[in-house]
Amino acid sequence: MSNINLLSVIKKTKIRLIPFMLILYVLAFLDRSNIGFAKESYQIDIGLSNEAYALGAGLFFVVYAFLGAPANLCLKKFGARNWIGVTTLAWGVLSAGMGFADSEVKFLTIRILLGITEAGFFPGMIYLTSQWFPQANRAAVMGLFYMGAPLAMAFGSPLSGALLELHGFLNHPGWFWMFIIEGALAIIAGIWTFFYLDNTPETARFLSAEEKQLLANQMQSEENNKKAASAKLMDALKNPRIWHFAIIYGCIQCGVYGLIFFLPSQVASIMGSKVNFMTSLVTTLPWLCALLGTFFIPRYSDKVQERRNTCATTLLVGGLALGLSAYVGAVPAIIALCIAGTAYFACQPIFWIMPSSILTGNALAAGIGFVNMFGALFSFGAPILRQHSENIIGTPAAGLLSIGIVVVIGSILIFILPKNVGTNN
Repeated sequence: MSNINLLSVIKKTKIRLIPFMLILYVLAFLDRSNIGFAKESYQIDIGLSNEAYALGAGLFFVVYAFLGAPANLCLKKFGARNWIGVTTLAWGVLSAGMGFADSEVKFLTIRILLGITEAGFFPGMIYLTSQWFPQANRAAVMGLFYMGAPLAMAFGSPLSGALLELHGFLNHPGWFWMFIIEGALAIIAGIWTFFYLDNTPETARFLSAEEKQLLANQMQSEENNKKAASAKLMDALKNPRIWHFAIIYGCIQCGVYGLIFFLPSQVASIMGSKVNFMTSLVTTLPWLCALLGTFFIPRYSDKVQERRNTCATTLLVGGLALGLSAYVGAVPAIIALCIAGTAYFACQPIFWIMPSSILTGNALAAGIGFVNMFGALFSFGAPILRQHSENIIGTPAAGLLSIGIVVVIGSILIFILPKNVGTNN
C-alpha cells in the first residue's frame, strides 16, 4: 500500500514552484517600479517633466491592462514554460534598454513595450497557482508568491540606491547602471525558466507517476465541484461578480502604485533630503513590514477558511493609514506608510482566491486576465490621480488622500460580497 498522501505532494510542489515564482516576481516588480528610485536624477538628466513621468509610469499599465486576458489564453495554449520564458527574456531586454532612454520619446516608448511584454506574467502566475495548488491551501501559497513584491521593494530599494551611487562610472549616470544590471538579472531568469518550469501537474518531472496522478485528481475534483462554475470564455465577461471583483482589484492596485511610484521621494521629503542610499534604506521599512503581513495574514485566512472580512478589513486599515500619513510627524508618518504597504500586499493573496472559486477552464484564464486588466487600468490612473490632486489643491496631502479614498471604496466593495465567497462552504 502506498504511503504517498496529498499533503506530501503539495509540500513537494511548494518547494519546487514557490521559490521559482517568487524570484520571477521579485524581478518583474523591480523592473516595473525601479523608475521610482531614479525619478529625480533621471528626470533632471533627460529633461523629463513631472507630467511626462506620471504618463510614462502609467502607460506601462494601459497596454498591460488590455493584453492580460489574451496573454493568459496564450499561456494555456503554448504552455507555461515557453510563454513565461519568452516574456521574461523580453522584459529583461527592455528593462535594460531603459538605460538608453535618454529622451521623453524613448522613455515613453520603452515603458509601453515593457507593459506589452510583462502583460502575461502576473495573471499567468495566478492562473498557474490555480492549476497546481488546491483551493484550501492557495491563500498561503499566494501569500508566499506575493512576498515577491515587498521583497523587490525591500531589497531592491538598497540595491537600486547603491547602483545609483555608480553615477559617473565609465561616464554613465547611476540610473544607467541600475536599469542595465537589473534588466540583465531578468534575462538570466528567462533562460532559467526554459530548463526549470513544468507546464502542468501531469507533466511534472519532479513528481513520481503516482504523485502526478494524486495531485491531478485533486485539482480535477475541485474543478468538477465548483458550484455553477463558468467554463466558457465569454461567461467570464457576462458574470456580474467578475466585474465586481475587477473594480475591487482596481482599487487595491490604485493604492499599491499610488504608494510605490512616490514612496522614495515621499520618504526623502519626510527626512528633508534627496533620494539617496540612506533614504532608500528607510524606504525598505514599509516593505519589510509587508513581508511579515503577506506571510501571516493569508495563513490566518487559510486557517479559519474566511476570505471576505479578512481581506476587506486589511484593505480598509491600509487606506486609512495612507491618508493619515499626510497629517502626522515624521516617525508616525513612516509607521503609517508601513501599515499601508503591509495592507495593500497582504490582502491580495486572499482576494485572488475569490474569483478563482467561481470560474474554470478558459473562463478562469480569461477572467483572471480581465480582473488584472482593471488593476492595470487603475494602476495607470494612480500616479496621475495623485499628481493632479496635488496640483489642483496645492498640497501633497491631497494626493495621499485621493489614493486613500479609492482604497477605502475597494474595502467597502469587498464587505458587500457574500460571506462565504472563496471558501469550500
